[in-house]
Amino acid sequence: MTDSYPAVILHLQEATRQYSSQAPPAVNAVTLTLHSGDILSFLGPSGCGKTTLLRLIAGFERPDGGTIEIASRKVAGLGHWLPPEKRGVGMVFQDYALFPHLNVSQNVTFGLSNSSGKLSAAAQQRAGEVLALVGLQGLEKRYPHQLSGGQQQRVALARALAPRPQLVLLDEPLSNLDAQVRLRLRQELREILKAAGTSAIFVTHDQEEALSISDWIAVMRQGQLEQFGSPETIYQEPATHFVAEFVAQSNSIPARREGKGWVTEIGYFQDNKNDNNDNIERGELMVRQEDLILQEDEAGEAVVRDRQFLGREHRYRLETPSGRELIARMDALKVLPVGARIKVSVAGGNYRVFPLESNNF
Repeated sequence: MTDSYPAVILHLQEATRQYSSQAPPAVNAVTLTLHSGDILSFLGPSGCGKTTLLRLIAGFERPDGGTIEIASRKVAGLGHWLPPEKRGVGMVFQDYALFPHLNVSQNVTFGLSNSSGKLSAAAQQRAGEVLALVGLQGLEKRYPHQLSGGQQQRVALARALAPRPQLVLLDEPLSNLDAQVRLRLRQELREILKAAGTSAIFVTHDQEEALSISDWIAVMRQGQLEQFGSPETIYQEPATHFVAEFVAQSNSIPARREGKGWVTEIGYFQDNKNDNNDNIERGELMVRQEDLILQEDEAGEAVVRDRQFLGREHRYRLETPSGRELIARMDALKVLPVGARIKVSVAGGNYRVFPLESNNF
């Protein structure tokens, strides 16, 4: 008996886009594979190349190097080129791009009409299916200006799903919504895509959004793929200093090796299971905010400079002897006073070591 694996829906091989020979590539030799039914997030700061990469996949831009395959069909590179409308790809834009003069039903069925401009019975049935899928039954006759931001986002998603695309691309679709609506809709968005059985790529700069909605995350930096993996792997096992800092918002603590551990300005840390850097004599300990343990101690090396109450937890801003800032999150039941001296330790040895990026220790 042979194992069966999901089909590959997208494969990029060294995809590259360079706007100017005088500047680094906007997308630099990105290689990755996405399987059918999975949701992938491109995550990174502004200007890292994630939207450019999405546009290359959609066909809005041509790569300067490498190849792009969708459902085992080469759509760009090595002399191949398919325009966007022939790639079997749906698109949800940041501003939704709904037609203001068309109602919900007309927006969703746009593009399903036959050559005479009429809707077939099958197209009308499909429109009803996707409107039910996104929870908009009963709103078919409303116009975009009569809908909330969250409802407009669902109309845009329904329109993208209506032609049964092989892949749906979403360019920061939640960025224009307020925090509470974003929190609710990101879960709904995942449920809708999974119910539709549709593969999707989601562009975002929001770490929590990417972690919660994705099966896979591609972290990007300066046009390059910094790390590709599951949300759990990206968060718990960052491959680089940048991933640890950007995704997990880890604290960076300069350290030097001594014996079987690391000396830092806030104490000595024993080697842990994550420490595979025997060749590093000076490094940076990357520690997630929730993994710092704080204990009030007159002999402590750090000082509490600020405390913020966030409901379930307190967020502490600490200052080390060198003036470095550390951020810690702790249960709200325990309160440390501002100005208190603190002994700092790390829960379960949960830190990772990367080569030192500065020479201040």
